[in-house]
Amino acid sequence: MQRYFLNEHYKGQNLVRITGEDVHHIGRVMRMKIGDHIWVVFNESKTASAAITNIEDTFVEVEILGWEPQNKELPVQITVASGLPKGDKLEWIIQKGTELGAFEFVPFIADRSVVKWDKKKEVKKIERWNKIAKEAAEQAHRQVLPTVHPPFTLTELIEYSNQFTCKLVAYEEAAKEGETSSFAKALQSAKAGDSFFIVYGPEGGLSEKEKDVLINNNFVICGLGPRILRTETAPLYTLAAISYHFELMR
Repeated sequence: MQRYFLNEHYKGQNLVRITGEDVHHIGRVMRMKIGDHIWVVFNESKTASAAITNIEDTFVEVEILGWEPQNKELPVQITVASGLPKGDKLEWIIQKGTELGAFEFVPFIADRSVVKWDKKKEVKKIERWNKIAKEAAEQAHRQVLPTVHPPFTLTELIEYSNQFTCKLVAYEEAAKEGETSSFAKALQSAKAGDSFFIVYGPEGGLSEKEKDVLINNNFVICGLGPRILRTETAPLYTLAAISYHFELMR
């Protein structure tokens, strides 16, 4: 069944109205009719099966039938902090990272980011990134809609990271030097409910200065195996490893 995220909390209501672009998707793209079933996801991750009871131009009304019993979210929250890459690489990270279970995405303006952030285009860019996350979350049958933040500075990134249980930096030079234990140790010591903040550099990696600043703010440097991964590959590698460790090994 198709899945739609609602921008509201569940308060015991039996009937729910879907508005916005999803109305067009239900009526025009999917050509659904009264009586068809869908999934609706409330803000607190509660997910219900529902039957369409009314379709209008500006809203679709559905009746809640029951609740999804399975928890489909990672037992730990993963925030992907990516140095702004070129082209559509961040869109790829957001789409595939959402499918793999990322909780949120924090782009940041790194020393070696080639792309220059245009404040004039920020609103449309952020809207597009969040739309990509929403579509990927629906496709993957997520119960949480990941947030995509506007780009941070390094100072803002460090301040934001202080709320997390574990702070890691995927560092290319550490991989070259054969560092393999930090990431594995972090996973082994983590427990359900913990939060990970993982930083990845842009093309060209993090600068020495950025690496030192992160270390001085309690980030742990880690390598991701003997091969050097692209900026758009590294987050997917860690998310897949985290899923394997927490969901398939237990």
